[in-house]
Amino acid sequence: MTEATLLELHDLDLQLAEAREAAHVGKLKKLGFEPGERLSLERLRARLLAGVERRWVQHYERALQRYGRGLVAMRERVCLGCFVTLPTSASPGVGESLTLCESCGRILYWR
Repeated sequence: MTEATLLELHDLDLQLAEAREAAHVGKLKKLGFEPGERLSLERLRARLLAGVERRWVQHYERALQRYGRGLVAMRERVCLGCFVTLPTSASPGVGESLTLCESCGRILYWR
C-alpha cells in the first residue's frame, strides 16, 4: 500500500506546485479549466501522508524540498533523478518496490 500511496502523494504534490504558480493558473484558465481548490488538495495530501510509514515520509519530504521531486522511477538500475547507475545489491527485497537512491537520496520506484 505504501508504494501506491506514495505515487498518489507525488502526483498530488506536483499538482499543488502548479496550483501555487500564477503562470500555470493563468494558462489553465485561458484553456477553459478551473484550477482545483488548493485547500481540498492540502486535506487530501494530509490524508495520504497518514497512510505512509513515517520513515518513507521523512525521506520523501527531505528529497521533495531538496530536489522538487521526492520520488523517481528506476530504469535498468539507473536512477532517473540523478542518472547514477546503482549496483544490483541496491534493488529492493522480495515483495517491495521502493528503495532509496544511494547517490541523491530520492525514493526509487522499481516497476
